[in-house]
Amino acid sequence: MTIDLLQRVVAFVVLVVVQALVLNHIHLFGVATPLFYVYFVLLFRRNHPKWIILLTSFLLGLCIDVFSNTPGLAAASTTFIAVLQPYILEPFIPRDSDENLKPGMRTLGIGRFVYYTVFMVFLYNIVFFSLEAFNFFNWLQWLLCICGSTLLTVVLILVVENLRRS
Repeated sequence: MTIDLLQRVVAFVVLVVVQALVLNHIHLFGVATPLFYVYFVLLFRRNHPKWIILLTSFLLGLCIDVFSNTPGLAAASTTFIAVLQPYILEPFIPRDSDENLKPGMRTLGIGRFVYYTVFMVFLYNIVFFSLEAFNFFNWLQWLLCICGSTLLTVVLILVVENLRRS
C-alpha cells in the first residue's frame, strides 16, 4: 500500500514537472500540444475510492494550471474525466479480471487499452479546449486543437506505456 502511494506521489510530481518545463512548450503546427498528465488519471485502479480519484485529479489539474497559466482549465478538465474514469473503464475490463485491476497494455490488452486511452483523452481535450475557447466562433481551429492534441497525447501515452511494459 505505501509503495503504491509513493509511486503515485512520484508520478504526480514528475508529470507536473515534465508538463510545465517541457511539454507546454511544444506546439506542433500551432494546434497540437501534448497533455501527458492525463495519463495519471487513466491509471487509477478499478475499485479505487472515487473521492481519492477526484481529489488527486483536481490537485493535479490545479498544479498544472498554476505552472501553465491556464486558470482552472486543467483542474476542471481533469476533474471531469476523473468523474467518468471508473464508468468508462468498466466496459474495457475483461469479465474475469481482478477487482484491483490497474489499467495498462498488459492487463487490458493492447486494443482495449488503445480504445480506452483514445476515448478518455478525446473527452479531456473536448472539455479543455471548449473551456479555453469559450465560444465556437473559430470552430475549425477548435477542432484542429482537439484532434491534434488528442493524437499527440495518445501517441506519447502509448510510447510510455510500451516502455513501462518492457
